[in-house]
Amino acid sequence: MNPDSTKHITLGAALTAMLIAASALHAAEAAPSSPAQRVQVSWGDPAQLSEVKDNVTRRPDKSVAWLKDLQKYLVRRADARLPEGYHLDVRFNDIKLAGSFEPWRGPAMDNVRIVKDIYPPRIDLSFTLADANGRVIDSGDRKLRDIAFMSRGMVNDSDPLRYEKRMLDDWLSREFGERKTPVADAR
Repeated sequence: MNPDSTKHITLGAALTAMLIAASALHAAEAAPSSPAQRVQVSWGDPAQLSEVKDNVTRRPDKSVAWLKDLQKYLVRRADARLPEGYHLDVRFNDIKLAGSFEPWRGPAMDNVRIVKDIYPPRIDLSFTLADANGRVIDSGDRKLRDIAFMSRGMVNDSDPLRYEKRMLDDWLSREFGERKTPVADAR
């Protein structure tokens, strides 16, 4: 193969790649925004959340994987309720999961969350809802509580965050009405 044909092939491949990239960019601009773009969920320092700072077991692993699970859940569920073009920002200000640790039960129970009606879930949040033009439609602070959390039936009773997710669903229904698009009920 001569050197001139190699340059020609390389140039042709570069032009093809540029055309594909331009087409992809155009398609991305025309596509509706994804849930992650329409719904943003944030929080401050996890160490300041009641669930972490009030943990009497003082476990060294203060993992907040549960916080990321709630974030993903809220993004998916809120996106289904928002009108096209709207944007929702939610900030978790404080969270206390249902149940608590009872250290007086002994060292074997240190990492076991005891769920009783005296330990209801709590979520304090702030939100801002904006329309397609960026105009704020609604905003505020909400204190979500479910003192009857153990008395209500559950669809998925094996999800460790089932009570908190139900509280978030209840808030979304009250605040934004019914779903605009179908969402799988997988919790």
